[in-house]
Amino acid sequence: MLKKLDRYILKKFFTTVFFIVAALTVIATVIDISEKTDDFVKTNLSAKEIFFKYYIGFIPHIAALIFPLFVFIGVIWFTSKMAVRSEIVAILSGGVSFNRFLKPYLIGGILLGALLWLGNRYVIPKANYVRTDFYVQYLDRLNPDPNRPNFSTLSDLHFRIDSFTYAGMRTYDTTIKTGTYFYLQKINGNNVVYNLRADNISWDTAAKMWKLVNVVERTIKGLKEDIQLSKDKKMMFAFYPAELKKDEYLKDKLTTPQLTSYIKREELKGAEGLNAIMVERYKRDSIPFAVIIFTLMGGIVASRKVRGGSGLHLAMGLALAVSFEVLNKFSTVFSTNGNFPPLLAAWAPDILFAGICIWLYWRAPK
Repeated sequence: MLKKLDRYILKKFFTTVFFIVAALTVIATVIDISEKTDDFVKTNLSAKEIFFKYYIGFIPHIAALIFPLFVFIGVIWFTSKMAVRSEIVAILSGGVSFNRFLKPYLIGGILLGALLWLGNRYVIPKANYVRTDFYVQYLDRLNPDPNRPNFSTLSDLHFRIDSFTYAGMRTYDTTIKTGTYFYLQKINGNNVVYNLRADNISWDTAAKMWKLVNVVERTIKGLKEDIQLSKDKKMMFAFYPAELKKDEYLKDKLTTPQLTSYIKREELKGAEGLNAIMVERYKRDSIPFAVIIFTLMGGIVASRKVRGGSGLHLAMGLALAVSFEVLNKFSTVFSTNGNFPPLLAAWAPDILFAGICIWLYWRAPK
């Protein structure tokens, strides 16, 4: 049950943190508008259309992006103010232990961490879908990247569906979701047990199935072979149009369950270059945990009354926040471009700063 002290600290905690996150989100949005004004004008969209087609996705994205670090700044801000007014001295002098004083910080950190965890799993991917779709439809076309290849038509596409099923097609158009000369074969040991070929394959949006034209199916059982011919046929395969399209925004748009399933399917196919996607998956768990670490660290750092006051506490907080972000970026780059394990890349900053938090706790005057 929450005591009066808990409610007092939690009220300051939530109001300060949400005010800072909201204020900085507004500032980030204004900066983004100023940077993209010329592009918005070229799209010939109204302000209402731009808001619902872009900013309704951008705002949750940027809020989630800055959320952990500015929770830290918010905690340091209101705790430092309490320390300057000698409120913390009075609380500890009244018989409240330092551990008991940190209890509302732990509760607040867990609640905000859980909020961010749920958001990263389900809400932010949907917001990213809106945001990145606007980029693809408008901004990327207005400002084409010469280094970005055109993935509209893919040639000689071959992939593995699972450990014993292989498929491919001569060409595939990602825009109309249609391919030519499709094949699929299943292997048992060193033998082909099933082979399918079709002149044309296309995605039926209404049926959520693949439609094949001029289909030849061969089922091989030892020396016997069964052949079936079909003019057209609808079939369900364990791959979807989105997986065939080289979408650089795919990892941001998938919910966590979808992302986990996608990684498993890609691993079965023997796909390479999955580290970036796996780091994204693991970060959706590690970043919310960092909120708890930063909340406790902010309470520990700012609870001590120092001569520099809030300014010194904020300077320390910003230095730690920047250090975390730099370490986070380095670990991601080492995993994406090197052999650093994705799980360790996502959790290494949390592990290091959890150690720093413990060290600060033991050093803090109690």
